[in-house]
Amino acid sequence: MSATNRRIDGKRLWDSLMAMAAIGATAKGGVRRLALSEVDRAGRDRFRMECEQAGLAVRVDAMGNMFARRAGQDPGRLPVLFGSHLDSQPSGGRFDGALGVLAGIEVMRSLNDLGITTEAPVELVNWTDEEGSRFGHSLMGSGVWAGVYAQAAMETLTDAQGTSVGTALDSIGYRGPEPARPFPADAYFELHIEQGPILERESRQIGIVTGGQAQVWYDAVAIGQDSHAGTTPPSTRRDALVCAARVIDLVDRMMRARGEDGRGTVGQLQVVPNSRNVVPGEVRFSVEFRHPDAAEVDRLAAQFPREAGLIACDSGVELKLQELFRIPAQPFDPACIDLVRQAAARLGYSTREIVSGAAHDAVYVARHVPTAMIFTPCKDGLSHNEAESIEPEEAEAGCQVLFEVVVARANRTLDQT
Repeated sequence: MSATNRRIDGKRLWDSLMAMAAIGATAKGGVRRLALSEVDRAGRDRFRMECEQAGLAVRVDAMGNMFARRAGQDPGRLPVLFGSHLDSQPSGGRFDGALGVLAGIEVMRSLNDLGITTEAPVELVNWTDEEGSRFGHSLMGSGVWAGVYAQAAMETLTDAQGTSVGTALDSIGYRGPEPARPFPADAYFELHIEQGPILERESRQIGIVTGGQAQVWYDAVAIGQDSHAGTTPPSTRRDALVCAARVIDLVDRMMRARGEDGRGTVGQLQVVPNSRNVVPGEVRFSVEFRHPDAAEVDRLAAQFPREAGLIACDSGVELKLQELFRIPAQPFDPACIDLVRQAAARLGYSTREIVSGAAHDAVYVARHVPTAMIFTPCKDGLSHNEAESIEPEEAEAGCQVLFEVVVARANRTLDQT
C-alpha cells in the first residue's frame, strides 16, 4: 500500500464497530436492531453522542433520517454526503450498514485529528429502515427522502404486532422537525460490505461499485380451503400450501434459467391455520426477483404472474399477487466512481468493478445526487446472518478509501466534474 500521511485510525474504527455491535447483540455473535425499536433508539443515541463529541451538528428529518454536518471553508458550497444505516435484520450481522455509518464517524474524527477543513461541508447520514425487516418495506427512509414513496403511506405500515411506522417514530423520539425530502448536495458515497462472495473469491480488497441491479417485489396470497387432513381426499383438496410450494419452485426455476446473474427469492412464508392435521387454507409469502439488466426484470415481471396464475388454477386455489415496487437498474455517477477508482489505486489496493446485488440507500439517493459505492469483502460472502464477518484490515481499507474520496470531492474546484 502506498504511504500517506492522511491515515484514518483503524483500531478506533474497529472499537467503534464493536461498541455498536454490543447494542442488540445476539448469542450467536450477530445483532438484532430492528428499525425504530428501542434497540434502534439506543444505537441512534450512541451515533448522535459520537457525532456531537466529534463536533458535528446533528439534525433529524420527519422520517428519522439523521444528518451530522461538519462545516467547510465555504458555507455556500453544497455538502458532500456519505453514510449508510444502523438497523438490522432480525438475526443480522455486525457490519451490514453499520460499517458505512461508523466509518463515516471515523472519517470525521480523522479530519479533526489532521486539522483538515474541507472546502465544502461534509455530512454523514444514518438512513431509517434500510432493511425493511420490521415493517416489510426496505429503503424506507431514503425512499421517502428521494420522493419514491409518500411519507403518509409509509407511516401507516405496521409490524407484526400492529405498531405503525408513525407510532414507532414518535415512541423512540426520532421524528425530526424538518421535511424528509431531497436537498441540494454535491455527491453521496456509501461504504458497505459486499454481502456476496466475489471480492473474497478473487482476493480483491476493494469493490468499485458501478450501480445497483433492477428488482421487482411481490406480496402473494394463496387462498384455498381449510379442511380435515384425515378426511379430505385428493380430489376435493384446495391446499394453499401445495400451491405456494409450486409457485416457490417456479421462482427458483425462473431464477436458475438466467444463470449466475439471476436472483429469485421467497423469504417469508405464513401458513394459516398452521395446524398439523388441517389442510392449509391460506398462505402468505413474499417473492422477489433481481437482475443487472432492467429489461430482464421486466420480462420476469411479465412471466411470473402469468405462470403462477396457471399453477394456482391447476391447484384449485386463488392466487392474489400485489407488485410492491419495481426498482430499475441504477447506474452510479461516472465521476464519483472514478474518484473511488483513483483513491484505491493511489493507496495500492487491489480492486474489481462490481454491480451491487443488494439494494442500498445509495440506489435511491442516486436519483437526486451524484453517487458511488465502495465495497469491502466479507467472509464466505455471508450476510443477513449472525455469522457475518470481516477483518479489521478490511474495514480499515474501506474507510481509508472513503476518507480519500470524501476529501477529494469536498475539495474539488467547482468547474471540475
